[in-house]
This record gives sequence, C-alpha cells and structure tokens, in this order.
Amino acid sequence: MSDNDGKKPLGVRGGPRAGNVKQSFSHGRTKNVVVETKRKRVVVPKPGAASAGVGNSPAVAASGATRRPAGISDAELERRMKALAAAKAREADEAARRAAEEKAREEERQRRREEAEAREREQREAEERARQKAEEDARREREAAEARARDAAPPAPDATPARPAAARPAAPTAPRRREEDDRDSRRGKGRAGGDDGGRRTGKLTLNQALAGGEGGRQKSMAAMKRKQERARQKAMGGMQEREKVVRDVQVPEVIVVSELANRMAERVGDVVKALMQMGMMVTQNQSIDADTAELIVEEFGHRVVRVSDSDVEDVIDTVEDRPEDLKPRPPVITIMGHVDHGKTSLLDAIRDAKVVAGEAGGITQHIGAYQVTTDSGTLLTFLDTPGHAAFTSMRARGAQVTDIVVLVVAADDAVMPQTVEAINHAKAAGVPMIVAINKIDLPAADPDKVRADLLRHEVVVEKMSGDVQDVEVSAITGQGLDELLEAIALQAEILELKANPDRAAEGAVIEAKLDVGRGPVATVLVQRGTLRQGDIFVVGEQYGRVRALMNDRGERITEAGPSTPVEVLGLNGTPEAGDVLNVVETEAQAREIASYRHEKAKEKRAAAGAGTSLEQLLAKAREDENVKELPIVVKADVQGSAEAIVQAMEKIGNDEVRVRVLHSGVGAITESDVGLAEASGAPVLGFNVRANAPARNSANQKGVEIRYYSVIYDLVDDVKAAASGLLGNEIREKFIGYARIKEVFKVSGVGKVAGCLVTEGVARRSAGVRLLRDDVVIHEGTLKTLKRFKDEVAEVQSGQECGMAFENYEDIREGDVIEIFEREEVTRSLA
Repeated sequence: MSDNDGKKPLGVRGGPRAGNVKQSFSHGRTKNVVVETKRKRVVVPKPGAASAGVGNSPAVAASGATRRPAGISDAELERRMKALAAAKAREADEAARRAAEEKAREEERQRRREEAEAREREQREAEERARQKAEEDARREREAAEARARDAAPPAPDATPARPAAARPAAPTAPRRREEDDRDSRRGKGRAGGDDGGRRTGKLTLNQALAGGEGGRQKSMAAMKRKQERARQKAMGGMQEREKVVRDVQVPEVIVVSELANRMAERVGDVVKALMQMGMMVTQNQSIDADTAELIVEEFGHRVVRVSDSDVEDVIDTVEDRPEDLKPRPPVITIMGHVDHGKTSLLDAIRDAKVVAGEAGGITQHIGAYQVTTDSGTLLTFLDTPGHAAFTSMRARGAQVTDIVVLVVAADDAVMPQTVEAINHAKAAGVPMIVAINKIDLPAADPDKVRADLLRHEVVVEKMSGDVQDVEVSAITGQGLDELLEAIALQAEILELKANPDRAAEGAVIEAKLDVGRGPVATVLVQRGTLRQGDIFVVGEQYGRVRALMNDRGERITEAGPSTPVEVLGLNGTPEAGDVLNVVETEAQAREIASYRHEKAKEKRAAAGAGTSLEQLLAKAREDENVKELPIVVKADVQGSAEAIVQAMEKIGNDEVRVRVLHSGVGAITESDVGLAEASGAPVLGFNVRANAPARNSANQKGVEIRYYSVIYDLVDDVKAAASGLLGNEIREKFIGYARIKEVFKVSGVGKVAGCLVTEGVARRSAGVRLLRDDVVIHEGTLKTLKRFKDEVAEVQSGQECGMAFENYEDIREGDVIEIFEREEVTRSLA
C-alpha cells in the first residue's frame, strides 16, 4: 500500500474527482503520481523527491537539481505546486462556464430567430388570405355586375355573343405584377437568407431603419383595411372619388388657423392658401376673427356653429336634483345684530355649552363656522360672519348660504339703527328670522319694550300674536340657550331643508385668507353634493385641486357633505367672500372658466363708471318687462323726514312702475348702505346728510350713484320724473371743494369770520356753500367775503388758508366743514 493511499493527489483540487489517477511509479523511496485532467496529462512529483534525488539515478537527481532553485524547501515547493494545480483547475472551470453560457446564448438566438420567422410567416399568410378574400369578393361582384348587365341588355340578332370576361385569360395589370414581384422577392429573400439571414432577424440596422423595411414598424389594422379597400376598388375598375364629410365646426370669437384646420379635418396648408387668396397673409400660428373663420369654413363646405366665451361655463352641472335623491341636511344659521348687544357673547355661550371644553378655545377664530348638536340630537351649523355687511356682500354675489337669521337685541337697549339694518337685510334675503332678546339678567332689562320697538319695523313676535319666534336669553348665565336651540331646530324642521349629497359639489366661500405656510385657504360651506379630496374646482376667478380638507375642529377629513363648513387648501389664488365653488371634471376646464371670469371682471371694473343711475334703471325697466320696481335707499337727518320720504315714495307709481324703498334710516351714508344698494342695483338718496369718506370711495369703486337733497319736494319730484320717464332739464350740483374751519374770529363791521384751510379742490367766491357739522347740513347759502391775507380774491386753491364769511349766518364753530359747490343745468337722457 503506497504512502498516498486514501489521500488527495498533490496539485489536484477535489481529490480523485477532479482528475483520473492513471498510474504511480517510484524511484527508490519516492513516488510520482500521474494525474489526467480534462485538458492534459500532468506528472506531479512527490514532495522531497527533487531534493533528495529519485532512487539511485543520477540523471533524475541532476534534473531535479536544475528545476528547483536553490533555497526552496520542500514545504515551499509543495505550496507552489498546490497553487499551480489550483490555478489550472480554475482555468478549466472558467472555460467550462464560458462554453455553457455560449451554448445558452446560441439557444436563445435560435429561439428568437424561430419566433421572428413564425411571426413573419403568420403575417405573410394573413396578407395572402386577405388578398385572396379581396380578389374573391371582387370576382363575385364583377360576375354579379356582368350578370345584371346581360339581363338588362339583350344581345342583337346579328351580333356574336361576347366571351364572358371571367372566361378570358386576363393579363395581370402593372400594379398587380409589381405586388406579385414584391411578394416573390420577399419570399425569395426569406428562403435565400439561410442561417446568415436568420441570425440578423430581430436586429435593426441603420439601413433597415432608414428604408423602413421588415425591421420597421408593422402595418396597423387600419392600413391593412385601406389596402384591401384600394385593391377592391382597383379590381372593380378604377379608384372612386371619396365622398366629402361635412362637419359641424365650432367657431369662437378668436381662433388660431391651425386649430380651425384641425376642427375641419383639413390640411393646414390648404387653409393658409385659402386665407392668402382672400388677401390675408397669415401663418398657421396666427389668430383670425370669427367672421373670417366663418367664410373659410363655408368655403370648405362645412357647417358653422358660432360659440361665445361664456359657453365655457356650460360644463358646470346645473341639472335640478330629483326629489328621490334629496336627503335632509343641517340648517345654516347666521347670527346678526348690533355689536354692543352681546352677539359675540351669545355665540361663545352656545359654543361653550355644546362643545368639548378642550376644543372651545379657537373654533370660531379658526374657521368662522362650526356645528352644534342639540340635546335632541339635531345638528346645527352656525355662521360667525363679521356683521351684516358680509351678509349683504354674499347676497350680492348670489351666494344664498343662510337658512335662518337669529336677530340679537339687547333687552336694556331696545332696537338700534344697526338692528334695523339687520332686519332689512334679512327681509331682502327672504329668510326666516328668530329674535333673541339678550341680557335678560340685567335689572334694566325690558323685553316688552324690545317687542314694541320691533312692531315699528314690521317684525311681529309670537307673544304679540305674530309669526316670528322670540326667545329671552342671557349669555352670562346661560338662561334660555336650550330654548333658543330648540326654536332653531323647530324652524329648520318647518323649512324641510334637503340636499343631494350624491352629485358634484357646490358651495360658497365664507371667508378667504393667505396663509404663510399653507398658501391660499378658503372657508367653504358646502351647499349641494359632496366635496372630496382630489376634486378639481373653480371658485370665482380662481381654480385649484382640493389638496386637503379641515373641519371646524382642525381635523383633517377626506370629504364634506351638504351644510358642512370646511377649510379648503389647494387654490391658485385667494377668492372673494361669497364666491360660488363648483366642481368640474378636468383642470383644463377649471382654468378656462377662471380665465374667462377674470377677463369679464376686468371689463366690469373698467366700466364701473356707468353705475346704477335713475335713468339707466328706468331704461332697464322699459327694456325688460319683468322689471317693474324702482328700488332706492333713503337716508335722512331725522326720523320724521325719513318717514315722510318713505310715505311719499309709496304714493308714487302705477301699474307698470312702482317705487320700492329697500332701506330707510337716520344718519350719515355708510359703506353698509352702499353695499345694499350695489346688491339690489339701486341709487342712494341722502336728505340733509352726506356720505363719509369710506362710503364715497366704495361708491366710486362699485359705481353706485349717491344723490343729495335739501328739499323733500325736489327728491319726490326727481323720483316721480324718473319713474314716469318725463325727465326734463336737471339742475345738478358739482362739488368743487371742501374747507375746514381752523379758528373763528370776530371782526367789527363784518361779524364772525372763519379762518379756513382748503382741504380739497378749490374755494370760489361765486359758488354756493353749505356748512356741515358732524356730516349733517346746518346751513346752505352764499359767501359774503373770501379773503386771502387782506385781499379779496375770486378763488383759493387746495392747501391754502383763507377767510370766509357767510351771508346772513354767523353760527359757525371750530371744526365745522364748508362744502363748496356749483349748480349746472344738464339735459337728461334715457339713452
């Protein structure tokens, strides 16, 4: 038994499995092992044989001495031999792996070639079947046509019968010969390509890409159908002229030439050529007007459908809901009244009584609207708007968001002017009212006096045998809060408020702001449908996509149903309070609608100078048969004058036109009066009162006409003339300046002289003047003198000081305002 029995041969990885041990021979005490690997036969010497010699043979010893360098031990030699054997084994494995991969790639290429050949074969077979079917159909139609011709025309007696066309051997036409040659050449190429052509199948070369041959795109089904149709028409005797398709072309006010050609399905070059023949040198990217586009459409034989810019809003769903789709919704309540009558305190009391204490800190400030659940389980939505002015603004924009108005009146203060304005706003909106008599816990409270004062404004409460509910409450002690909520729930039940939640959402903007971190944020009250996250909407002149919805508690929600107030994030700009929100299908529609509304708003602001004058209202009433009322807003210096004016207005009118007083009050003209007049399209008539600076600016911006009168008969005559259409020459006042009295001097022989500073315009000696004290007319007359230093002057410019003295009037005080005006005669016109 040898020394290496049971051991791995040297230089062979894996033992006997890596190679076959053929034989072993020994020289003396050392054996050599012969290992046959996959590539060659290797003779591996036994370690130590070279150093010690092999047996007694000097040749072998000399050979070993020359092969091994000096200084290498047996262990080093053994390690090097092992490394050599391992490297050779790795080389053998790598070669085997490469051979296997090459074989796999060759198999994959073969598979792809076979698949490509199968697809090409199937395509050729399909084309062949289609061609045969087309030829068969053409042959049948030709035979049928010849049979009909033979039946219709009998042959002449001396004429020889013609040989049927099908029996004659027809020579193939040139196009058919070319098709057959192309088909045969393709088949020949497929057969002659051999293995070399098969290897190139599936690889796109530059020549194939440029030539668009077999390696390019495959023919579509429509192309094959067109080819079959051409073959059928060719077989029937030539190409037939295609019938022109007449289209309905929508033509807006302005359209681009390329878009017009696309809508007509005509070539752009043909449309440009037609325009050039008309004398218009335009390109495909230029715009033309609607009349020119109409001529082009008619010339190409299409029908014109004229559309306007306002048609973009037709995408908004205006379909009426079916009764079976309506479901009950919570009521929307707006609390109105005088700011000193405890409106805010009442809101806080309702919120603290019905909302968790930990969440009551910032709900109203957070969203301006919130929901309360009563003891009976009724859900109520409260709207905390900043007074009645915001309520009028929303009504002016068509946002009827309020169902019930709660009028708050202090029991110790009775009805105030702002309370009367709130009553008139509620009546103009046409919503029911509930009177809440607040501060009932005070010793000076007199609720009966409040009820009596409300009678003067045609508000009859239930305790006075009326139909308006009244509840005595106290925001401090909480008395009557439950009764107030029950009264609201009862009124809501009477109204039977319903909405369809399964439709595109529609709502109104309560308020809007620009948040630093979140961008434009709008508080929206959903009126119909359900607003969901991701919906695309348009609101006023803005549009966007709902990025997030926040409820009144600051929680993030995914959808909001009817009568639910939410904060909407995702707008591209800040809308105005009262704008209507509508959900549309695509962002392009929303962008187009917002752009159209923005342009119309710009035009409206530019034409705001037209305003709402008495003449225009009468012209509008005559043009539109439905308008039979002349609305006005009256403000006077005392209550008696206001009542006299209202009574005189009620007597004016006939079967066609009558005067309607929207609001009458006492005091200076305010922004609230201008807002009410704008909402109803009415002028403001002031009797011995003036509009303050904010009201004048608002009237100039909104185009509301303000007229001032000092004689009640002039006011009545003007309204009567406007209503009857008999307008003659008008004496119109033109304000030329204002001056403020800085100090009053007493001059002997002259009387009191006012030291004035001209603040606006110019002061003229010949003009008329009025003395205003707290915006109320005290005196009207002329100037006795107008001096600059010691000289009598004709006029004084703005920013200069002067001295004025009134004719036959000396009750002037420091701080009074002098109004300088001129009268001019203007011919009235209804145009």
